[in-house]
Amino acid sequence: MKPSTSLKLATFGLVVLLAGACGLAPAGAAEPPNTRPLGDQDNQRFWLENMVAYHHFTASEVALATGLSEPEAEAALRRLGISADSRPPRPAGAPPLVLPYPGGRHPRIGFLDGAIRPQRETKFSVFLPWDQASYVVVDLPEAIWSNLGLTYLAHTHVPTVWTKQNVELPPLEWKRLAGGALESERSLPNGIAFGASVNPAREGVRLGLWLRNGTAAALSDLRVQICVMLKGAAGFQQQTNENKVLAKPYVACRSPDSARWIITGWQPCDRTWANPPVPCLHADPKFPDCPPGETRRLAGWLSFYEGTNLQAELRRLDTLGWDRPSPRAP
Repeated sequence: MKPSTSLKLATFGLVVLLAGACGLAPAGAAEPPNTRPLGDQDNQRFWLENMVAYHHFTASEVALATGLSEPEAEAALRRLGISADSRPPRPAGAPPLVLPYPGGRHPRIGFLDGAIRPQRETKFSVFLPWDQASYVVVDLPEAIWSNLGLTYLAHTHVPTVWTKQNVELPPLEWKRLAGGALESERSLPNGIAFGASVNPAREGVRLGLWLRNGTAAALSDLRVQICVMLKGAAGFQQQTNENKVLAKPYVACRSPDSARWIITGWQPCDRTWANPPVPCLHADPKFPDCPPGETRRLAGWLSFYEGTNLQAELRRLDTLGWDRPSPRAP
């Protein structure tokens, strides 16, 4: 995309809003298909169950995600005995269900020109405990800035330091661990590396993000954008900020009766905001400056609350110690 000079703003949230208002569109030829092959037999079952039994994809959405034709997708589902009704029951008291987001279905309702070809390796779904057909999609990370410029972006929208050099980053996948945990790691061509962790527990989902500076110079202005998208969460998809509460380091979204809440938070938190067209929540953090050879870490949280006293719930979350970053990083 070709952003106007008016897009040179301090935060990506303002950038994307202005880009949408200006009606910017992709330049040049159409983008290639954004598909991922199913892989071997085990991966075929995992991804088709993920798409159909959990996310309730149609055959056409499976085709968009995998590159199969619709008849091929339908045949694979029949062969493996997978349907929208084949999902096993969730044990009572289990942690929130976390799954890698499979792509194919765009995770936004609106402002789609601000997220062209969204890449699934940064996205995961967390299913609502009171409605297992509903989920939020977390983009971890959606974007990372540094003094070098826009250093990483998990979709196509505005130029990054890599697209300006015609460097294409290879696609990756989440590493799936025991207990539903996920981890990812990406090394950039200039020696910067970053990774994410997702750890479901009974109270909620603990999130982590780390960045290692493998360059020869210090990195500063390390702002991060982490997006919690609400399209798939029944009762929370209203394209408004009237149902949002910003209480740094938390952002929360309420159901129409104010009796259920989706809550996310990050530390150290740089900016809380929400984007109505998407709609989404942001408690965007910022890494401390990072000298060469050192690693910096952030801690995040996502949980669900049933009740009407949000402030008391936020005070309770403060006691859980989620804001202490995990020391785990390569």
